[in-house]
This record gives sequence, C-alpha cells and structure tokens, in this order.
Amino acid sequence: MRVSLVQYTPEPEKVVAAAARLCYSSDPVPELLEQLDDEMMGNFVRKLRDMGHLSPFEHVSFQFSIDGVSRSLSHQLVRHRIASYSQRSQRYVKENGFEFVTPLSIGRNPEALARFEAVMARLQEDYQELLNYVPAEDARYVLPNACTTSLMATFNARSLLNFFEHRTCSRAQWEIRAMAETMLRLVREVAPNLFSEAGPTCRTQGVCHQGAYSCGRLKTLEGKKK
Repeated sequence: MRVSLVQYTPEPEKVVAAAARLCYSSDPVPELLEQLDDEMMGNFVRKLRDMGHLSPFEHVSFQFSIDGVSRSLSHQLVRHRIASYSQRSQRYVKENGFEFVTPLSIGRNPEALARFEAVMARLQEDYQELLNYVPAEDARYVLPNACTTSLMATFNARSLLNFFEHRTCSRAQWEIRAMAETMLRLVREVAPNLFSEAGPTCRTQGVCHQGAYSCGRLKTLEGKKK
C-alpha cells in the first residue's frame, strides 16, 4: 500500500478561519485573510471544531494518491460519497500478471497461504486465456477482490473527519483502517488544528456507536481518566 498527499488547499486552516469570520464581518475575504495570524487562526479553527460548526471546513480539500490496495478496499472507500474518485479501469487496462493483496490472517497460515496463492495463479491463467476470446471488459469478471488497484481521491476536510471517524475505528476492516490511519497522519502534518481531534468517536466524543460489537476501547479510555 502506497498513500501520498498529492496536493491540498494552500493554507487550509487560514481559509477555514476566514470563511467562518466572513459570516460575522463586513470585510471581504482577502482582508480577513490578511488579518489572521497563526494564533488567531488556530484558536478560531479549534473553536469551530469544538462547537461542531463544520461547514467552513468544506472550503478546503485534500487530494490523495492511493496505490497497491485491493478492489475489496476500493468498494468500501466509494461508500463515502461526498468525495471525488478516479480509479484505474479494468475495462481499459489489462491486468496481465496482476498483483494482489494477501490478508495477514492468510499470510500467517501456511496452508491457507498456499491455497490462496494457488487460487490467484489459477485466476491469472484463466484471465489470460479468456483474453484470447473476449475483450478485457468481459475477461475481468474472473478477477478477484484481492486484485490491486490505483485511485485518486479528493475529500473536503469535513468529509475527511467523517471518514476518519468511521475508518480509524478498530471495528473497520483492517486494510482500509491502515489506509485511513496513514491519510490522517498526512493531513495532520499540514493542518494540525483541523485534524488534531480526528478519529473514532470513542476517543473524540467519549461515545461508541457499535453497540454489542464494541471493541471495548471506550471502557479502557474511561479507566485511564479515573
């Protein structure tokens, strides 16, 4: 898995603070941007975040390059609808010698790993054989969820907070959780005030919405506070 932050709105925290101040000021945005120093900007962003007044967060965006993840992950990722995605097409790009993601549980079990790799090899052979008879858009029907893919994904900051809330939770599937944790680390480096409190609700809000499926981390966190 390779995840990188390709680009983002310049000075994202200043843009968010200026957008929020505009609602209560007669000054235009360029003047509001000039008036903001680092301390004022940080205080404003943290106040907005703590109040849950997050619409100004939608004015900044972050674009990620994501490679070497499975099709299984990409099917989960696009469920986060307030984002923009571009993905390598299996219709137009042939998967000759396709790479695949091996789950850790399979990798730790020699018998399971041998069977898994045998299945991948057989599917590759069948895919290559089908290409002799049908177009790639039809041969791709035998490709597995484990097959790797590449994406470009663009989120605004508010959508990212929602994404991190769900996908850094320990209940999230392991591969997308690892990707989300990497994405969170990357955006914290460039916008620490926007994302300092991003993460699962057990940590950020002191609540867990998983019910009977809770991992129990909230009780651990509560115990540490006592």
